[in-house]
Amino acid sequence: RRVPLEPGPIAPHMCSVDLRLDILRRVPFFSGVAEDIAAINVRFRERGYAAGETIYMAGDSAARLYVVAVGKVKVARHTLAGQDVVLDILAPGELFGALSALGDPEYPDTAQALTPSCVLEIAAEDFQTILRGYPAVALAALDIVAARLQAAHEQIRQLSAEPAASRVAAALLALARKLGEPHDGALLIQMPLSREDLAAMTGATVETVSRIMSKLRAEGVIRSGRQWVAITDDDRLAALTGEETS
Repeated sequence: RRVPLEPGPIAPHMCSVDLRLDILRRVPFFSGVAEDIAAINVRFRERGYAAGETIYMAGDSAARLYVVAVGKVKVARHTLAGQDVVLDILAPGELFGALSALGDPEYPDTAQALTPSCVLEIAAEDFQTILRGYPAVALAALDIVAARLQAAHEQIRQLSAEPAASRVAAALLALARKLGEPHDGALLIQMPLSREDLAAMTGATVETVSRIMSKLRAEGVIRSGRQWVAITDDDRLAALTGEETS
């Protein structure tokens, strides 16, 4: 099946100044210093990545924070059981990475470009300069660290307590709400999301994910094809997670 929407061209290193400023304004760290975003922008450098290219590896020194400017980035963690767990798929404006100044001496996860991407990065010393100059950024940093801990605890709870169908449904809903776009009466997630990716996001086997996706298609809850999934009945999908919708 063909992708419902034609993908637009995305090339690495295609971050204009206007785009950089717009992206940085979206970052929660900088919501209180919008008037100084141009000065903050000069401390970031941009880098392009091809689809599948690694941005950093778990265990590397936590020396930079990153912001997605164009494309999508996958963040995953390798468990002691030998499995990869996809923690998140990030869209433009989202922050990732870690810094020793924020309590992470090493990156706890691995980041990889899921599509051709342009990423903004800032080194530890430059970010510390911003923290010293803008107290509002320092306060926002504390809030974000706390939110990440809460999200990590919730993901651990789901992986340990929820059945596989519920976990797959929750992952699809989360992706649809973050990355989905209305199309033909459905909410379209247009990206190279493999069964392996969904298995890594939900702690299920690839075979289990394939069986659940086939059942959802047969019941008319989703449609799917190469590099796309469309949610056609989000109420029924939410019911699998125990979530109530209006």
